[in-house]
Amino acid sequence: MSTFKSLGVLNYRIWFIGALISNVGTWMQRTAQDWLVFAHLSNQDAGAMGVTMALQLGPQLFLAPWAGLLADRYSRRRLLVVTQSAMALLSAGLGLLVLSGAAQLWHVYVFALLLGVVSALDAPVRQTFVSELVKEDYLANAVALNSASFNVARMIGPAISGVLTVAIGPGWVFMINTVTFVAMLAAIRAIPASTLRAQPRAASGKGRIREGFRYVRNRPDIIVVLVAVFIMGTFGLNFVLFIAAMVGTQFGLDAGAFGLLNSVMAIGSVAGALLAARRGRPRLRLIFAAAGGFGIASGLAALAPNYTVFAITLVPCGLFALTMVTSANGYVQSTTDPAVRGRVMALYMAIFMGGTPIGAPFVGWVSNVAGPRWAVGVAAAAGIITAAVGLVWIVSAGQLRLRFDRSARGLRFLRIEAQRPGEFQHPAGPADADGHKAPTDVDGVKRSGAARDPHPDDADNS
Repeated sequence: MSTFKSLGVLNYRIWFIGALISNVGTWMQRTAQDWLVFAHLSNQDAGAMGVTMALQLGPQLFLAPWAGLLADRYSRRRLLVVTQSAMALLSAGLGLLVLSGAAQLWHVYVFALLLGVVSALDAPVRQTFVSELVKEDYLANAVALNSASFNVARMIGPAISGVLTVAIGPGWVFMINTVTFVAMLAAIRAIPASTLRAQPRAASGKGRIREGFRYVRNRPDIIVVLVAVFIMGTFGLNFVLFIAAMVGTQFGLDAGAFGLLNSVMAIGSVAGALLAARRGRPRLRLIFAAAGGFGIASGLAALAPNYTVFAITLVPCGLFALTMVTSANGYVQSTTDPAVRGRVMALYMAIFMGGTPIGAPFVGWVSNVAGPRWAVGVAAAAGIITAAVGLVWIVSAGQLRLRFDRSARGLRFLRIEAQRPGEFQHPAGPADADGHKAPTDVDGVKRSGAARDPHPDDADNS
């Protein structure tokens, strides 16, 4: 499979370029805002950073059902123009406040909350708009390339922001981000509405939000993915917080070192996203294996003796984290009915991002009380627990069978085999005329043709 095949589609290519420029600006602002709170407005209080993150991401929990319904009912192209314009105005407002010298910590809290509200409405629209740009069998690839774009920006943006924050101050960084939103708006305008792929729209009337919840309730494979992203999103992916704490408290360095570490971690993130783009459809086993890898890598990062070693360990942290997140996102999008995709992705984003109001303050408190290394240790525990949850579910759902081979000398070894495709019935799969569900493979996706015995290493050959 071609890693970049979705870029052959003109509409997606326009979107990709605009999103890349805008994402660079977004990461510049995030880095500058975090350092503004940590170093200038709170006297290096990781807890204050956690509160800022919680306010910015918390609205996902409350607005997700309505945001998803908007994405399923109305023109996503028009909605994106509104949300992106609003975020540009908020960036400009905060920038002017900082440049005037009047900014206080509570001001940043207010702007973080307002940005969180707009972002909560924007997220499911932006996630599902990709399905209007490429055909269905390109969707997983397009989702992975979106993650690659986001993390290329993450590699570039923080490094630029670190230098500019020291040289000209965070206020000007916010103003630069305002300008980058123009690129996204221009890209949206450059995509003719008539060329977008038609998608099913949610009908008006009561019960449409509950319809999305019912769909997810009947998909246990999606439920276990949501549990995984909740654990990781809440306790594992607070990178900015524990990196800032390690840089400022543990190693005693400045904003330049903070921005550089964010970029170093993004190297692994980009690699993970590109590897996901190269694969075919995402698999559940890959999601949980990547979570376990992230747990191990984070444990090594917590034990790093100096800045250089810590930077090196962040590369596999980023790789495993983005492999897990991109695979989870692609799995949910590519296996969800298009008619409810916006509502399902809104729930996904709410669970993934909305746990931050719990996790970020907790990790900040751990950093303040026990030290930044223990904050990184929380991330390591989250990865290991997520992997364990996935393994338990896969075995209990009957997708893996444990088989013992004995010889004359007794127990020789344990072998794990995937079940036959017809043995796992997808609860939300289409039914035939007799009401029987179509056979699915071990990841809950339909197969055509005759059933076959899957190879035990089939997940590695995707």
